[in-house]
Amino acid sequence: MDEAFFTGQVNGEFVETIPIEVNRETLLRGQERFNVFCSPCHGRVGNGEGMIVQRGFQQPPSFHLDRVRQQPDGYYYDVISNGFGAMYSYGSRVRPADRWAIVAYIRALQLSQDFPVDLLSEEERQQLESRPGVEESHEPE
Repeated sequence: MDEAFFTGQVNGEFVETIPIEVNRETLLRGQERFNVFCSPCHGRVGNGEGMIVQRGFQQPPSFHLDRVRQQPDGYYYDVISNGFGAMYSYGSRVRPADRWAIVAYIRALQLSQDFPVDLLSEEERQQLESRPGVEESHEPE
């Protein structure tokens, strides 16, 4: 048995990296599964403000909080598999490869909300700043 793949752990410790290839197909599958199983509570962007929460149910933590962001990949897999707090287990509803695809998509969501702008090229920064809704920072004259 592939312990990391099926449990998210090796020797009782959560794995730090996703044990499947993460590519466009994996991310698209993760997005699709996330939208079906996770977004009702966690919201489409992972901020914990899904439709269920808007109807008065307990709000899960945002995936964008530092304490949540810092969890290893195996932790997310374990929570999907076994549940945590008010969240019930999806182990019987979501197959292992799809759980890892969801973890990969959660990581993409986290990156999308906190990408270090200084890692962008000058051309990428200009494209970002020219998009509607993106405010440019202006220094006082």
